[in-house]
Amino acid sequence: MESDEVMLAVRLTTAERTLLRRLAHGHRGDVSEVVADALLDVLPALLAQDAPRLTEQLGRFAPCAVTVWLPPELAELLPALAAHLAQPPAPTVPSAPSTTPTPCTALGTALRLWLRQDPARLAAGLHALHGGPPHARPAAA
Repeated sequence: MESDEVMLAVRLTTAERTLLRRLAHGHRGDVSEVVADALLDVLPALLAQDAPRLTEQLGRFAPCAVTVWLPPELAELLPALAAHLAQPPAPTVPSAPSTTPTPCTALGTALRLWLRQDPARLAAGLHALHGGPPHARPAAA
């Protein structure tokens, strides 16, 4: 961890936390590196989708807290992501007013969306990004 990194807590399910740890172990990195890579990978898709519906699906309580450290440049994107996630849904269905998610909730939503992909695809993406052979293949959580 570098001294200027930002510490955040992310809530995940037990299966998501296990998969995240396996992915980190598989490319011989740490969980924070994988979370940063995941955020960079999923952010464009998250910003293009119906964000409030994703927040409803992925923002539900998860029992495990995982502490991660992000570079400040990446952490600075989280308030804008949180504001995007709080945008009202399309006017086709009336809904209750939403509250603005916290940056930690926004990061958790992005990470949980990323972790929904095929674990082998995630491992291959990390391998391609870092250019090293994966240490172990992650098993489905």
